[in-house]
Formats: sequence, C-alpha cells, structure tokens
Amino acid sequence: MSIGIIGGSGLDSFSDLSVQEQRVVTTEWGEPSAPLCFGTLGNTEVVFLARHGVTHRLPPHRVNYRANIAALRAEGVKAIYAVNVVGGINGEMGPGDLVIPDQIIDYTFGRGHTYSDSPDQVLQHIDFTFPYDDSLRDRLLQAAIACGTACETRIHAEAVYGATQGPRLETAAEIARMANDGCDIVGMTGMPEAALARELQIPYACLALVVNMAAGLSEERISFGQMETVMANNMPLVRKVLTQAVASRQH
Repeated sequence: MSIGIIGGSGLDSFSDLSVQEQRVVTTEWGEPSAPLCFGTLGNTEVVFLARHGVTHRLPPHRVNYRANIAALRAEGVKAIYAVNVVGGINGEMGPGDLVIPDQIIDYTFGRGHTYSDSPDQVLQHIDFTFPYDDSLRDRLLQAAIACGTACETRIHAEAVYGATQGPRLETAAEIARMANDGCDIVGMTGMPEAALARELQIPYACLALVVNMAAGLSEERISFGQMETVMANNMPLVRKVLTQAVASRQH
C-alpha cells in the first residue's frame, strides 16, 4: 500500500525519498501540478507530489487540486499526508511551531472544489464534520513529539485551519475576523484538497509549519525573508516527522 505526500511551499522535493521513478501522468481532470515521484521511505512505498509544481510556479488558486488527488488515487495511494506552510493567528502558535489541525474554515472561492460537477459524475454529499483522519493525525502527532522534543519545537495537536484564496497575504482586518471565527492558523492550500480526498475516500491529514505571525499580530511588518529562513531551518524537521509517521503505519 502506497502513502501519498503532498509537499507545499519549501517542500517541492523530498530528499529523504529513495526515488525509483518520476512519471508524468494525466487524469480526466487534467494534469497534476508536477510529475509523480515514486520511491520508498524505509520499507514503505511513497508517492510524492509537489503541490505548486517542481519550480514552485503555481499560485494557490491555480493548483489543479482535483487532478492532484485523482492522480494519487489512480496510482494506488491509500492515505495522504499534506504539508502546508501557514501563518499563526493563535498567539500560542508562532514561527517554527508544528501544527496538526483538526478543523477547517474555508474562505476560498472559484476553485474546482468537487468531483460532482461533471455531467458523467455521480452527485455525492460527503460527511465533512471532521475533515482530517484521526488515525493519520495521531501518527503525525506521535512522530512530531518524538522528533521535535530534541530541538524544543512546540507541537500543537489541535487547531482550526483558515483557508484563504491568496496569493496575496491577508489584511489585518481579515485576520481579526478569522480570529473571531475561531481560526488558529491561516494558509492558502488546505482547501479544496482535504474535501477532494474525502470525496475519493482517501484518509488525509495535514502537517502545518508556522512561518510567521499573521497580519496585524506583531509590531513588525511581515518579512518574506524571515519566512523563508523559518522554512529553510525547519523543513528538515518536517521531513523527519513525515518519515517517522510513514514508518509507523502498519500494513
């Protein structure tokens, strides 16, 4: 059984993967963001996909989420770990922290958000009460605790992910509204990815890395250079957590 890993900003490739093949595939929904990368982590078969493309060329609203998830399922993927870079809204979730969200609020629009809007598709209504798979979330949590303790990284086992349209960052007023709505973190790629995985009945969980405090929550203006530094410093830990989570899965 293969495990899918979807890499976001800062994770356009997975150096820990023993790569066996890269394959350009297509689906009835078009081509996914990048060639699928087939390999192994330990004894587990993994299919890696760069969400924004190999050269990070796709903005969040242009990602073909339907093709990405459909391609992974077509290649036999039975579970998906998704990596997302996010901003912190909850003051307890700061740069460098790892977050494993358990809920989503969707603020996106105009994206291909379902497989049910094609004439040859059967209409389906999914239960999305709990958008992330608890078993995968627990594996991520245990792996994050094991890997993060050594470097004193803060791990957050629950959070509400607010998914915004992008590619611009949010205004301070928008972040204030999201905080009032109950959002703990903000990102641009959490939806419709999670819902599409649910439609195809693929267990899905998110590992989020906080790279900045969201707009209006710090005295300094947001620095993209600082965000890139946080990503560069923490992606090795993210890869380590994913590797351990994949290894813990029982087949």
